[in-house]
Formats: sequence, structure tokens, C-alpha cells
Amino acid sequence: MTIQSNGHSENPIKIPKIKFTKLFINGEFVDSISGKTFETIDPRNGEVIARVAEGDKADVDLAVKVAREAFDQGQWPRMTGFERGRIMMKFADLIDESIEELAAIDAIDAGKLFTSGKAVDIPSVANMIRYYAGAADKIHGQMLKMSRPFQAYTLREPIGVVGHIIPWNFPSTMFFMKVAPALAAGCTMIVKPAEQTPLSALYYAHLAKLAGIPDGVLNVVTGYGSTAGAAISSHMDIDMVSFTGSTEVGRLVMQAAAQSNLKPVSLELGGKSPLIIFNDADVDSAVNLALLGILYNKGEICVAGSRVYVQEGIYDEFVRKAAAKAKTWVVGDPFDPRSQQGPQVDKTQFDKILSYIEHGKREGATLLTGGKPCCEKGYYIEPTIFTDVKEDMLVVKDEIFGPVMSLMKFESVEEAIERANNTRYGLAAGIVTKDLNLANRVSRSIRAGIIWINCYFAFDNDCPYGGYKMSGFGRDNGLNSLDKYLQVKSVVTPIHNSPWL
Repeated sequence: MTIQSNGHSENPIKIPKIKFTKLFINGEFVDSISGKTFETIDPRNGEVIARVAEGDKADVDLAVKVAREAFDQGQWPRMTGFERGRIMMKFADLIDESIEELAAIDAIDAGKLFTSGKAVDIPSVANMIRYYAGAADKIHGQMLKMSRPFQAYTLREPIGVVGHIIPWNFPSTMFFMKVAPALAAGCTMIVKPAEQTPLSALYYAHLAKLAGIPDGVLNVVTGYGSTAGAAISSHMDIDMVSFTGSTEVGRLVMQAAAQSNLKPVSLELGGKSPLIIFNDADVDSAVNLALLGILYNKGEICVAGSRVYVQEGIYDEFVRKAAAKAKTWVVGDPFDPRSQQGPQVDKTQFDKILSYIEHGKREGATLLTGGKPCCEKGYYIEPTIFTDVKEDMLVVKDEIFGPVMSLMKFESVEEAIERANNTRYGLAAGIVTKDLNLANRVSRSIRAGIIWINCYFAFDNDCPYGGYKMSGFGRDNGLNSLDKYLQVKSVVTPIHNSPWL
């Protein structure tokens, strides 16, 4: 493993001044009602970036009130889809003009690689907005051929006020994965970004105002999950909640929604995704894919390929090459263009990952490589690979959400399928083989929401993904993700001179 000294890149990037730290409610940046603030921390060094307004139930109530008024009496739901789409296109253009600043904000707030944010994350969210902007004027109902003498059709109408609760691992991507289709549908909304990464969400609220999104349509309440997030989940005047995060918190969101006004929820939750590599795979390519699958975004991704199953014929070669490759992986400052892995998002996550590594060693797993903190300061962890692991070990069962791979050997196709499905999760899976028939057989047998064959992290605006089992329900991405932000209304009239008149 190669370590770059954090904070000393060859091409230093100017860290942007943080402009927005207050709640965004009804088109204005405002202090929290309580006046409280909280610190957001730079994971590169553990230092405070800024103090951000700490919203709670009172602030959520205020945000919901203005969102309710914007939905019940405002222009956004009543605009034509074309008009909404045009404003969303301008929103996307404004993001394009701020790519470098937004990528830098996510780098200092979430530890994300600046080069990746600039080249991939921020341009992708602008294109995501354009994707749904193009769908805004194509939301149609159906004419129904009734079996009785009635004329009928359906309308697809915005569901109302939506609460979005988003995680910290992809602050920009997750923001728009929720917000873009909800805007296209004509909803108004309250967004609660993760307390670890509130800064880019507030910046996007500023750009939304500049783009012409009416006041009250998009509100951002920063704060903690146990207060602001809980208030959104249980609010009687919120019509739907979309949540991405842990399975444990997802369960609480669902309970709160059920105990309040029975609002529908969409939950994209945890994962412990298998990557199955068969004997006919090119070993070098498979090693690269496996390391990408667990080390991308420092393992802080719900679909990470954290359980790697390698068929016995190539297992020993794979282990040798994976260890060698992991030792060359560059961990360091996210602004250094040579870095392949930045710091974990905060000390809590850093400590959690290290505790799982220690637990794996105590349970008898063999630490092939990594397993320790690195760099002089900040929350950096070495790429870590365990071998000699068993299915009942916590490192195999639990979502660690860090750069920790469990590497296992299998013999038969049937064994691989059985072990891949031996998890309470079902978010994603990967298959590496040159045999298309084998790939088709295995992909149909694994219970997961998205299967990647000879690739990984192949996301696209057109491709829906979400979970089976305890990985949740509902789908993000794709045109079908509009459905959760829409209601279907049937309108029926009798046909003239029918016996029903």
C-alpha cells in the first residue's frame, strides 16, 4: 500500500470558503429556531470546517408548513411539465458552472476524492436533473376500456409534500437521486442531509433559488437523525418519505410513518453484496474488479462487493495477486490526484471499521493485508483483506461500510449461489465469468436488486436499483422511480344512454 501525506498534494486545490451554513426554508437561509449549531468536521484532519444550524422538530414543522402551502396553493404542482423541466434544466446548468467548488466541498466534508467528484459525481448529478427534467412533461395517465358502460381514464398526480432523508457517503448523488424525480413529479419537499455532510445540500438549495424553483418547494433542514429526521418520518403533514441509509434506521423510519399518518415510504438500506468469480475468469481483471468493488469511495457504499467468492481453481493465484495489488493502493489526501482512497467520513465510522477488523482477527480470520490506520492524521484506513473466513463471522454477516474484504473459496456453482444468498441483505451482486449461460443461470438465482456481470458499479440514470430482503424496497434511478412520487387517480363517467343513467 502506498500512502500519500495528507494535505500535501503536488497540485494544491484552493479550499472554497463555506458560504451557506443556515437552514434553507421558504427560499431563505435562516437560523434554527433554537439557535443551536453543530460542527461539521474535515475527515482529512479532524478539524472543524464550519458550524451549521441544528434544525429539530420546530424547524421541520416550519419547513413542512411552507412546503404544504407551496403544494396546496403554489405554482409548482400546477405548472406544465415543460415549465418545470425548463427550470430544472437551468438548475443543472448552474451546477455545471460550480463543479469545482462543489467537488471540493464534498472532498472536505465527506473525504471524497476531488478528481472523482469533479469528473464524475457533480457532472452526473447535473445530468440526472436533466434526465428527470426531460420526463416532467411526459407523465401521462391511461384511457381505460371498461367492461361496463363507463368512460374512464387515470391521472398521475404528484403525491404531495415529500420528506427526503439522505446519507453521508454520496452527498451530492443521493441528494438528486431523491430530489430530481420529486421535482419533476411536481412535489414539494424537505431534505434532511446527513449531519456528517450538510454543506453541499445547502449549496444546492442556493442554486435552486437562482434557477427559479419557487419558494417553499425545496427546503433543507440540517440536523440530527434522532431529532430532525425523526420529525420528518412521523410528521402528519408529510405525504411520503424516501430514505437511504442503514437497515436499523430504515426500520425506525417505517415504524414512525406507520404510527403517524400511514405515509408510504421508500427504503434503500444496507447491503453485504457478493462478488462471485469463476475459474474461467481472467485473474488480473477479476482482482482489479474485486478491489474496485470494495475500495471505491473507501468502501462507504451500500452496494460494495464486500464478500468475494473465488472458485477453487484460481483461488490461490487470486489471493496472491489481490494482496500484491492492495499493497500498491494509494491512500491519501482526497485533493492529491494520485490518491485512490481518501479518509473515512468521520471518527465514528473510522472507529467502527477498526473494531470490525479487530473482531475478525479475534474470530480467527487471517489478515492477508492492511488492517490498520494510516497517514499522520485524519481518518484513513489501509485496504484490508481477510481470508480463512466463515459465513457466521461478523465480518461476513454485517455491513462494515469500509475498505474491508472477506475473501472465500468455493467449489461448485450450486455452492456459490447458496452462499451468495446466505445473507439478510439483497442489494447487489457481481458475477465474473466468460460463460454467458453460467452468468445467466447465476444472475437469475441470486436474490438481489441489481446484478453486474463482468463489471461493477455500473450505475446509470436509466437503470433502476434497490433492495430485496432487508436491503429495503422501492427503486431509485430510472423512469419508474417517478412512480413513488405520484398518485394514480381514476376518473369514471357513464356513457350516454347507458342503463346506469
